[in-house]
Amino acid sequence: MIDLYEYIKGKLVDIKEDYVILENGGIGYRIYTSRNSLIDLNLYENATIYTYFVVREDGVYLYGFTTEEELEMFNKLIMVSKIGPKVALGILSTLTPGQIVNAIRNNEVDILCSAPGIGKKTANRIILELKDRIPDSIVVDEENILTKNNHVQLAIDGIMTLGYSKGEVLKTIKQLDLNDLDAEQIIREVLKRLSN
Repeated sequence: MIDLYEYIKGKLVDIKEDYVILENGGIGYRIYTSRNSLIDLNLYENATIYTYFVVREDGVYLYGFTTEEELEMFNKLIMVSKIGPKVALGILSTLTPGQIVNAIRNNEVDILCSAPGIGKKTANRIILELKDRIPDSIVVDEENILTKNNHVQLAIDGIMTLGYSKGEVLKTIKQLDLNDLDAEQIIREVLKRLSN
């Protein structure tokens, strides 16, 4: 790992399933990112991506996220033994940083196991190795506020049956004005945004 770039600002010229091409100064940077970050990005628009630069035997890689919180969680996850950047990306594609913090604080192994490639042994290792590295100052209540609304919870459950991660769904729901929306309307609005 080399701390070469803190962030890169530029124009998104391509968006793929697990990476984007961000053009800056005539250079197209391939930046591997999570599904949760991909939701925030729009093709041909300017974006700021917070990055993590990796040099390995098999190549040079840039990992990036649309929020500093997601980058910080990525950095914490790759500090866990036997968790590399690809596994950390998989976790952050399934869960938000807030969900990960809550799972670690509350010993919720099953939540962490919902991420691809994470079994009970690995989930327990994440909890054990990161429990003392999550500062008490991090408050994670946004999800709890959202999911206390019964319409929101029904919508989340319904959309997740279509293959979307809870993190993707919550992130999109946070962009909506939920006043007077029932579960069906929330589902329609979220799916409209997720399909763009």
